[in-house]
Amino acid sequence: MHKLAFAAAQATHCARDQGAYWEMHDRLFENQKSLEPWAGHAESLGLDVAKFEECMSSNPHKAYLDGTLALAQKAGFSGTPSFLLGITDPDDPSSFKGFSILVGAQPIARFQQQIEAALKTLPEETE
Repeated sequence: MHKLAFAAAQATHCARDQGAYWEMHDRLFENQKSLEPWAGHAESLGLDVAKFEECMSSNPHKAYLDGTLALAQKAGFSGTPSFLLGITDPDDPSSFKGFSILVGAQPIARFQQQIEAALKTLPEETE
């Protein structure tokens, strides 16, 4: 995991507290090579910088972020981006089969290969 990944997640949630989650998310992705100082991003978005810095230092979202990280790791996601490909059951959309997890940037051919493998799990159609 990127050494600043947790702080970046924290920054998006601190921005969310001021109604700017996606704006911070997009800004951080656009500025991946210059993430710090975090307050500069908050300022550029017009956030209350003092409130943002207090959130970053007190870390009120730590339990939530730790929990989602643990859940993602338990499910097999070990990096970003991660993709879950599978076929949902038409009778129970919360159930799926033939799934695979792709971690990291992947070429389109890798997606095609995994989608074709998932489609092979479908029963043959009869005419």
